[in-house]
Amino acid sequence: MFLDELVVAHRKGIALGLPSICSAHPSVLKAAMGAYFHHDKPLLIESTCNQVNQEGGYTGMTPSDFVAYIASLADQVGFPKERLLLGGDHLGPYPWRTEVAKSAMQKAQRLVQAYVQAGYQKIHLDPSMPLGDDDPSKPLPIEVIAERTAQLALAAVQAAPNKDARDQLRFVIGSEVPPPGGVPLEATSTSVTSLSNVQETLTATCSAFQKNSIGTHFDQIIAVVVEAGVEFGDDFIREYAPEHTSALVDWVTSQTGLIFEAHSTDYQTKENLRAMVRDHFAILKVGPALTFAFRQAVFALAHIEEYLYSSEEQSHLMQVIEQVMLQNPLYWKNYYSGSPREQALKRKFSLSDRIRYYWSHASVQNALEKLLLNLSKKQIPSGLIHQYCPHLASIAQLSKTHLTPQTIIELSIRSVLNDYAYACWE
Repeated sequence: MFLDELVVAHRKGIALGLPSICSAHPSVLKAAMGAYFHHDKPLLIESTCNQVNQEGGYTGMTPSDFVAYIASLADQVGFPKERLLLGGDHLGPYPWRTEVAKSAMQKAQRLVQAYVQAGYQKIHLDPSMPLGDDDPSKPLPIEVIAERTAQLALAAVQAAPNKDARDQLRFVIGSEVPPPGGVPLEATSTSVTSLSNVQETLTATCSAFQKNSIGTHFDQIIAVVVEAGVEFGDDFIREYAPEHTSALVDWVTSQTGLIFEAHSTDYQTKENLRAMVRDHFAILKVGPALTFAFRQAVFALAHIEEYLYSSEEQSHLMQVIEQVMLQNPLYWKNYYSGSPREQALKRKFSLSDRIRYYWSHASVQNALEKLLLNLSKKQIPSGLIHQYCPHLASIAQLSKTHLTPQTIIELSIRSVLNDYAYACWE
C-alpha cells in the first residue's frame, strides 16, 4: 500500500508525499484525475463527516453513495479505479457534538462503520471536540480523546468484512486538528503543536487501544495530525516556517512507523509545500484552494459573457449565487464578519471559499449551465483571455487553439494541483 511506502520512504530520508483532495466538487475531482493520470501514484480523495455520513451529510451522500460517485467520475474520464484511494476525514462525533457523549459516540461509531463497509481505507479518527455533556470551560482531556479514538478504531476494525480488509485499514490520529469546514470567526491564530502533546497523544492512544482489545491494530496508525503553523482565512495566509516545527521534525525522524498529516495547506507556495514534505508532513490536505480556483475561473467566464451576450441572454451567474447565499446563509454567516459591504466581498472572494457549499444549489447549477452553454457557442477572443485569464494566455498561444470554457476551468484547477505534484513527486 502506498501509505506504507510513504512511511518507509521517510525513514530512508526520501521526501515522498501524497496530496489529499478534500472536495466533492465534480470539476475539482475530474481535474485531479486528469492532472495526476500520468503520475504512477494513487489519487487520494477524502470526504469529511459533514460532507458524507450515514444521514447523507450536506452533499446528500452516504459513504457508499460517495464511493459510487467517485467511481462514476473515474469512468467518465478514464481514470483507473484501482488507483483510487478513499479517505474519511474528521470521522467522529462532530456532526452530533451538541448531543450527550453516549449518543454522539454511538452515531460516530456507525459513521466509521459505514465508511469502512463502503471501502474506505484511510481513516482519520477525530473525537477531539467536546460533546454535549462535557465541560465546555475546560479542554477535553487527552485521555478522553484517546479512549474515544480507540472506540472509533474498534468500530472500524469490527466493520471490516474480512481479515484482509482489516489489515488494509490505515489510521490517522491527532488531538490538535483544525475543525472540519474551516476556521470560524473566533479563531484568530494558529500555533504549532507541542512535541509533548504528540507524545502524550500517542501514549494515551496506545493505552486505550490495549484497553479496548485492539492493541494489535495500533501499528496501523501511520500518521498524526499536528498543527504546522499553516492556516488561511478570509484575507490571510500563514505560511510554513520550518524553524517553528524543528522539534516535531527531529522527533518524527526517530520514529519507525509515523509521518505527519498536514491540514489547511491551501494557498501555500509550491516551495513551502515541498519544504513541508521534506519535513515529514507527507500527507498534504487541500480543498478550498481548489474550489477557489474553480470559482475564479467561473467568475472570469461570467465577465467574458458580459461582453459577448446581451443582458437578456446572459446567465447572470454572479448575481444568482449572491442571491442564493443571502437566502441560505448557513454556510457563511459564522465565518464572515464586517459591514454588509465587507461581507458581500467575502462571499465572493474570501480565501475561506464558503461559496463552495453553494455550487450544487439548483438555481446556481442552472445559471452555470447557461454560462457554459453560452460560451461554448462562441469563440472567446484572445483579448478577453488575456484580460480575464492571463495565467492561461500563454497556454492558448503555445497550443495555437482557442480555449473552451471547460478547458479554462480545468486548467485553473490544475494550476493548484500542479503545485502539489511538484511538492510530492517531482
